[in-house]
Amino acid sequence: MERFGGPAAGLGRKSSATDMVSDSDRQAEAAIVELIQRERPEDGIVGEEGAAASSSSGRRWVIDPLDGTTNYLYGFPMWAVSVAVEDEAGSLAGVVLDPVRDELFGAERGSGATLNGVAMRVREGTPLERSLVATGFSYDARRRTEQARVLERVIPHVRDVRRGGAAALDLAWVASGRLDGYYERGLQPWDWAAGRLLVTEAGGAVAELTGEPPGLVAGAAELAAGLLGLLGEDPHGV
Repeated sequence: MERFGGPAAGLGRKSSATDMVSDSDRQAEAAIVELIQRERPEDGIVGEEGAAASSSSGRRWVIDPLDGTTNYLYGFPMWAVSVAVEDEAGSLAGVVLDPVRDELFGAERGSGATLNGVAMRVREGTPLERSLVATGFSYDARRRTEQARVLERVIPHVRDVRRGGAAALDLAWVASGRLDGYYERGLQPWDWAAGRLLVTEAGGAVAELTGEPPGLVAGAAELAAGLLGLLGEDPHGV
């Protein structure tokens, strides 16, 4: 937050000319890693900006220190920090922090999901045609073209579509009922490790899309099934 809205420092590019990274990403990851290694030295770590450590405990921390970097660099207030810890069964606990709104979304397997300590639930009972759905787009131009074709299939069958630019927040907002559903291809493990647990612990469903690149659909179970159908997937996968 100290740097948000100011000039970018240490700006670089990752997968493409439009996929950016800054010192804010790197230093946020370093701060998170330092804390984890001090408190949980036997746990493994994987971070978007390259942090890596092997595990001797059977647990691994999955870190996205700044999800929505492009938004952050433009001063667009849609970005978050996502941290999850996994065991052999998947995500065990996770948080998505929205510093702009001072909102902390959290979940622990089997214990439900909360927003600033208050229990939250997915929005249930919304028909597909009246649903507000979020998605995202790749930094690769050719992949974006295919995603535009998919969007052309989806948008006539829903109320409307939003593209916020931060997958972790999209999933957190599905969990809190601000969105009915979400779908996207091309995500990495740190994009959804915490968010998918938020959705399932808030009473929703998450289904991975078949084929490449990886992707998922999230929402209340009936709505997620409907989205899978629109995407040409088996709706019984929910």
